[in-house]
Order: sequence, then structure tokens, then C-alpha cells
Amino acid sequence: MTSTQGLLQQMLVRLPDLPAAQGKVVRVILADPQGAARATVEQLALQARVSMPTVVRTCRSFAYDSVRDFMLALAQDLAVSGSHLHRSVLDDDTVQQVSSKIIQAAVASLSELGRRLDTDMLDRVAEKLAQARRIDCYSVGAASTFMANELQSRLFRLGRPSNAIFDAHQQLVSASTLGADGVAFVISHVGRMPYTLEAAKFARAQGTTVIAMTQPDTPLAKIADLVLGISVPPDAVMRVGTEAYLAHLLVIEILMVRLAQRLGPQVAFGLQQFKQLLQRHGFDSAEYAGTPDFEASQADLVHLPHSTP
Repeated sequence: MTSTQGLLQQMLVRLPDLPAAQGKVVRVILADPQGAARATVEQLALQARVSMPTVVRTCRSFAYDSVRDFMLALAQDLAVSGSHLHRSVLDDDTVQQVSSKIIQAAVASLSELGRRLDTDMLDRVAEKLAQARRIDCYSVGAASTFMANELQSRLFRLGRPSNAIFDAHQQLVSASTLGADGVAFVISHVGRMPYTLEAAKFARAQGTTVIAMTQPDTPLAKIADLVLGISVPPDAVMRVGTEAYLAHLLVIEILMVRLAQRLGPQVAFGLQQFKQLLQRHGFDSAEYAGTPDFEASQADLVHLPHSTP
């Protein structure tokens, strides 16, 4: 049996060379080592979408006689790892090891998200957004507010009437005015912020469709009509870590592309026009910076007399 020291590192190093099926098992483990250490063989097989014998062979490929021995080694490795910094990083890791571990963990986490994503639900949400008279995006907290702003910006570019609302009172006002043909799109990874839950409940009571982007089984998920469930391993430092950010952004990207498909080819044409417009007239465009009027205005600024205090 191999030493328990550095099992996570061994998995990261050997991952590119493993057979495809065993690589799926290792990615599931790296995505959530603590959860994997508590899982049964059947649960790991289901998550990785492989057979139970494949899980056994994966453990044996690391020189462990049984899955139980492998999981014990994994638990011991986690116990001595730098889990207060990151679930895979050790205190004495080099910068190359830190980079590799964090990137590999994020890749494994996003791969697992892709396997678990409910595509039927994505289509149902896209259809609601395509039909909605108005879409108000609710959030609270730095991470969710960033996501709500991104969602509203993308909806705006697709020609969907939308707002991003972060104030508790304005969320209630919004909930009272959306009506049956509106959508309250609530983003909260934690899914238990009291005043956002109150706005979601009130909106639903008015007949508004409530869509939630949150972890499965949160109070918010239980309130919503439609749930885009996002599960990522918990971050060791932040309540909403980098992998949650990435997961939310990817789901928003997928949803917006699907919505654009629903809205038709004129939307894609409009997006190309916006891009060309900003490239030509945006303040950061090369064309704008190179115009004679712009250069003349910059020269005038240089020669302006300095004001005296």
C-alpha cells in the first residue's frame, strides 16, 4: 500500500495519464475531496458516471488494496492538508504546486457541474425569459450582486426589459408590480438571505414566476418556481468562492446563448451591431483615439493655462 502522504497531489499529477473512466473518478474526487471521503462506492460511480468496478480499479491504480483503504488515506491526507487556505493546497506548496492544484480543482469542479446541469430546466428558464414582459434580478451581497449585474447586462443586450435591484425595499416594490407576465430572477448562492426570501415570496404570491439561481435545497430553492441549482465544493475561506463565481458565470453564459437562440436570428445580428458600434465609437476604441477631433482635443488640453489657487 502506498503512503498516505500526498494522495491528492498524486491524483493531480497522474490525472492526465489515467484511462478515461478512471480519470472521471479522480475528477469527481478532486472536485470535492471531503465529500468523496464520505461517499460510498455506488455514490462515486453515479457521480462519475462509471461502473462500481471502475471505482475499485481506480483505487487499486494508486496501490490501495481496497476502496476503504483509499478513502482512509484520502481522509488522512485532508486532515494534514492546508484546508484553511484551499481544500487541496498544503502550507509548504511551491507557487507551481499552488497554481496547478487550484486550476485542476476548478477544472474538476466545473466538469462535475457540466455533468449535473439540468438542461431541461435551462430550457424552461430560457422560455420564461423569452416570454416575460419584464425581468427583475434580485440579489444581496458582493458575489450575488456581481452576478445579478452581469445577468441584467446580458438581458439588456438581448433586448429584454430588465433591472438589477439590490435594495430590500425596491425588491418589494418590484415584486408588487411584476405581475403574472413578469419574472423575478433571484440570485443567491447561500440562498437564505431574509429580505430576498421575503421579496421572492411576495412576488410569487402576486403570480409572478420566481426563478432562483442557488444551491439545491436552500430555502430560496424551495420558494422558487424554477431552480437553476449550482453545486460546487465549499470554499475554505469565503462563503462564495472562486469556483462558485465561475460556475454562476458559466450557467449565465449557457442560459443567455439558449435565450438568444429562442429569440431568433435578429438577436444575433443585433449583438454583432452592438460589437461593431462599440469598436468604432467606444471610448476605448482605436478608431476613436485616432480621430483628428480627438487628437486636437488632447492637444488643446495640453495647452490650457493652469489655474492658480
